[in-house]
Amino acid sequence: MAGNSQRKGAIKKSGKGNPTAGSGGRVRRGLEGKGPTPKAKDRPYHQAHKAAKRAEKQAQASRPRRRTSSDAEWIAGRNPVVDALREGVPVNALYVAEGAERDGRLREAFMLASDRGISLLEVSKQELDRHTGGAVHQGLAARIPAYEYAHPDDLLDRAAEMGEKPLIVVLDSVTDPRNLGAAVRSAAAFGAHGVVVPERRAAGMTASAWKTSAGAAARIPVAQTVNLTRQLKAYQDAGCMVVGLAADGEVELPAMDLADGPLVLVVGSEGDGLSRLVAETCDLLVSIPMANSVESLNAGVACGVALYAVARARD
Repeated sequence: MAGNSQRKGAIKKSGKGNPTAGSGGRVRRGLEGKGPTPKAKDRPYHQAHKAAKRAEKQAQASRPRRRTSSDAEWIAGRNPVVDALREGVPVNALYVAEGAERDGRLREAFMLASDRGISLLEVSKQELDRHTGGAVHQGLAARIPAYEYAHPDDLLDRAAEMGEKPLIVVLDSVTDPRNLGAAVRSAAAFGAHGVVVPERRAAGMTASAWKTSAGAAARIPVAQTVNLTRQLKAYQDAGCMVVGLAADGEVELPAMDLADGPLVLVVGSEGDGLSRLVAETCDLLVSIPMANSVESLNAGVACGVALYAVARARD
């Protein structure tokens, strides 16, 4: 009996006869399949997986991005605020100083803000001074949001969606926001698909540009580019002809025969005209004929005249 007990103990110790340790227990579960082997690109430590991740990051980096201007802006003063509200400039909120005299302009500002659902906030004069940087605000200021710029490629997409040949306006180092606003207004009036401006050393969509555009900036996109010359070459690669306005252009505007095709119209700065690299990149330089010996038109006017000629040629 003792021998049998010892043998049973030995069997139990070795695991033999234990139903959880035999071929129907732990060993069987250990032999169970783990499913199909993952593809190489799905294995985190495989080179194919790392290469796929790198390609995904590169695709995201090259995808068009929208930029926004750095910060909100303030319009100070009763007349400027009322004018901005009349012209449809986007406004986040109106700020009125405590105890400000309620004259006709202030009442009109309140009425326009109410019609557009714009918040009205009453603050101390000191706080309004701080918000507007010490500008003469006359007890009233408006806060406009940061402008969201389109990507230059968006303008080609817009033309395609409308079933039209692209017509894009490019401003080369135009620094006066009123000229930018006037160009945006003309672009909207004559059927352009957008306006492109450099990111640096050029006017942006400030309150002044919004106001001069007379609300057109809400109807047509404005895009920013880091490198203007490179962007013009990208438009050329997309099938557009790039035409620059220059006082010494090879062809006068009425004689230009490129207006009815995909076109990028480049307008130079107020004083210097087109920069050298931009002028060299253009497929053609055209001039606007003038009756008198006027040195040059400002950028906003030149843009409007040229777009009118293009629109006539496209009719």
